[in-house]
Amino acid sequence: MAGKNLGIMGCGNIGSAIARAAARDLKHGVEKIILWDIEPTRVAPLKKDIPDAYEAENFEEMVDLSDIIVEAVAPFAVKDVLAAVISGGKDAMIMSVGGVLGNEGLLEKAIERGLRIIFPSGAVSGIDALKAARIAGIDSVTLTTRKPVKSIKNASYFLEKGIDIGSISGETVIFEGNAEEAIKAFPRNINVSVLLSFAGIGAKKTKVKIIVSPEYTKNSHEVVVKGSSGTITTLTENVPSPENPGTSYLAVLSAIAALKGYFSTLQIGT
Repeated sequence: MAGKNLGIMGCGNIGSAIARAAARDLKHGVEKIILWDIEPTRVAPLKKDIPDAYEAENFEEMVDLSDIIVEAVAPFAVKDVLAAVISGGKDAMIMSVGGVLGNEGLLEKAIERGLRIIFPSGAVSGIDALKAARIAGIDSVTLTTRKPVKSIKNASYFLEKGIDIGSISGETVIFEGNAEEAIKAFPRNINVSVLLSFAGIGAKKTKVKIIVSPEYTKNSHEVVVKGSSGTITTLTENVPSPENPGTSYLAVLSAIAALKGYFSTLQIGT
């Protein structure tokens, strides 16, 4: 697969890392990198690293010039990205998977048109095994996420629930529910729950527990899947991205790996 124009929507930590990796490692498949961010000042540093990249004047131009679009903004942007994908006949990689919930109809239309929609595995492991287990049947999927207080302290959920995050002194369960409820409460912090739900048994049936502590130094995700094929247990302990402590490094790397897979004829795993 060659001669594709790669559109990067959002030039923050993740978008910039993907763009740099594409410029460095995907010269055989990427003809042009198209950059766009609602805040133009974020594009300038990236243009210095990738002089050949083109800065689109607006979202519409980026979509028009791109063959595959990487959304690396926030859940609120996903609806517009999917609508643009359908209208323009483009492929897309969605980083803010939580934004797909409620917009599944658009996702189905994109699939009906034969467009490729990619959800990277993000900051969690075992997605291949989960997809395989679904074929035989899954009884339950449980995600237990542990986060440092500082990595989640700005979530509006705490204000809405009257939780004084500064008073937490030890391990504290701050949320228990399903993936649909979790992503509504923490739209920027628990995308992995929605990814698991798409790979497994759906957002309403995927159980989520979030635990925080000021003593934690890493984000971790423990996933337990039970079904006809047996029990799958994975534990992923993430280190922060070097460029943004609020982002797990593995989430950035998984996006780069997924993009490399898009341009490769060799498929490893499901």
